[in-house]
Amino acid sequence: MLTSGPLALITCAGLVVLLLGQVGGDARWLGALGRLIATTHRIPDGVPFADAVSSGWPNVPVLAELALALPLWLAGDRGLLLAQTLAVVAGLWLLSVDARRAGAQDRSTAAVLVLVVLGGLTSLLIARLQLFSLMLFPLQWLLLRSQARRPTQQIWWLVPLLALWSNLHGAALLGSAVAASYLLLHRGRRRRVESALVGGACGLALCLTPALTATPAYYLGVLGNESARQHLGLWAPLSLSSPFDIALVLAVIALLPAVRRSRPALWELAALGGLAILTALVARNGIWLLFALAGPAATGWSRRRRDAAGRLPLAALLWTAATALAGFTLVHGVTASTRDPHLVEVAVRAAAGRPIAAQGVLSEQVVAAGGRVWLTNPLDAFGRADQRRFLSWSATGQTALLPATSAIILVRTGGPGAAALAVDADFWLLASDARSAVYLRAPRPV
Repeated sequence: MLTSGPLALITCAGLVVLLLGQVGGDARWLGALGRLIATTHRIPDGVPFADAVSSGWPNVPVLAELALALPLWLAGDRGLLLAQTLAVVAGLWLLSVDARRAGAQDRSTAAVLVLVVLGGLTSLLIARLQLFSLMLFPLQWLLLRSQARRPTQQIWWLVPLLALWSNLHGAALLGSAVAASYLLLHRGRRRRVESALVGGACGLALCLTPALTATPAYYLGVLGNESARQHLGLWAPLSLSSPFDIALVLAVIALLPAVRRSRPALWELAALGGLAILTALVARNGIWLLFALAGPAATGWSRRRRDAAGRLPLAALLWTAATALAGFTLVHGVTASTRDPHLVEVAVRAAAGRPIAAQGVLSEQVVAAGGRVWLTNPLDAFGRADQRRFLSWSATGQTALLPATSAIILVRTGGPGAAALAVDADFWLLASDARSAVYLRAPRPV
């Protein structure tokens, strides 16, 4: 049961997501595909709303597509933000439960969660496909740490957990690696047969998806897509030129001394070391490192000193902030949609069923509005040559890279795409605003 400090922090975090949250790339296409699956009662071959060839793509996250179709259909981007809020609240609650079961005190737990939220701000505020993992990673971490303290047959819950996770988000692969560190370096020392059986069952569980035996090919495609190879976007490495990455590094540094005092087991050290390496390679993995540090850090701080509620009324401060945020939310309302509905609708109408070339998140906005695109997420569903061509056009705006089938182009105002289209005689501006511009492939009107 949560008490004042952690509960106040979780309330604050949920309200902040409602107020400031945004919908990022890698989210809207899932709902669009989920609606199609729910309507036709079958899984399509490839990505049906994209013009580029995607046949044969192993569609693993069908459950995620169906799960996100409902909030998108009911409330659009606001539905996704609500789903993100619920995921953040659930994830932080599970971290609090883990800390409490390990003996951490409330004030220490609340202080650690403050650092986790500040360090992982982008992952918590931006709604993406990983919202499912914001709940499932803490749940698995709670299970593993509980089993490390007192081994029981509940370890078999790992199997259905990983099966569910694999159907929702690719971070299940990371979860299986963390589980393997526990089974090999801790439980396997005394329960070798059981650990081997659980480990084997977990490996099979990852493949219990609609793609079945093609599931490994899906994971290889995700890890080897061109965006990952070029370290772009969501696959960018940790950078000290990014203020959010700096906040992540500072939060980790602040937590490490307390983690050291908690004397983590060998398997935890191995998991934390692996997550640290993955964070350096891909910055967005930092949220999993922060989640894994939370419980040990809260325990370490609690061991250093007992709660001193009279010294610093942390819970009172957090509840004051939560009350203020709740009042502001009631007046201000949930964050407005991050779509550009007018220009997206203009582009879809002008295309009349033809594919639209749209950059980044704009391509998913077109899909959510019922239009067709040249190429969009999931990037790994398409051939490598098409991936490279799309990423190159998105980065440079070179019109020569555009396919001849794309008569409508949707780009960000002021970006390389808009600059290149503005001086190309084969395109003319159809509509624009401060954020986006729609171009038509045709001779300029006289």
